Amino acid sequence: MIRHIRGEYLCYDKGAIVIQTQAGIGFRVFVPDNSPLLLNKEGDIVTTFTHMQVKEDSFSLFGFPDEDSLRLFEKIISVNGVGPKAGLSILSLADINTIKLFIVSGDAKSISKANGIGKKTSERIILELSDKIDVTTDGNCYNNLGMQSRLVKEKREAIIALTNLGYSKNEATNFIERIEDNELKVEEYVKIALRNLM
Repeated sequence: MIRHIRGEYLCYDKGAIVIQTQAGIGFRVFVPDNSPLLLNKEGDIVTTFTHMQVKEDSFSLFGFPDEDSLRLFEKIISVNGVGPKAGLSILSLADINTIKLFIVSGDAKSISKANGIGKKTSERIILELSDKIDVTTDGNCYNNLGMQSRLVKEKREAIIALTNLGYSKNEATNFIERIEDNELKVEEYVKIALRNLM
């Protein structure tokens, strides 16, 4: 299975990029519409992490700029009825952290904005993946946001999650700090906060 490609960016081709390796082989790799890989210019050296779909009459590659994006994509397409094209459509909605937050916070409405994804499919994705998604971030971000040491790790991650959704640092911190229970999971803190913020 092809899991990683490094080579020269040749061109954009109908939802995909073409990468030529040192061996002279050009791989067509489908990418989300908002992929950072699309910012490359002809001749740039690019690296992509890939998922390969094999069918009886063909195989297709789907590429991502990092392993985190690839893992999220593979979790999404593990849901019954969600294929690679639908998975790409979901990842085209927003950045990876925001997609994760749509899932852990039960935001079926946002997920259903993806092409080919209806309400029932969105709800199935949330049902199957909400407890399998980690909303994590670089520890340095905690310091940048001025997190207080008394907050448990899950509360810190919930605050980061809310700021990634567009809420201010103060809003996110205030609402998470008001939740007295320190035994909840990140997604539970996010759900409670979103109910209060909306």
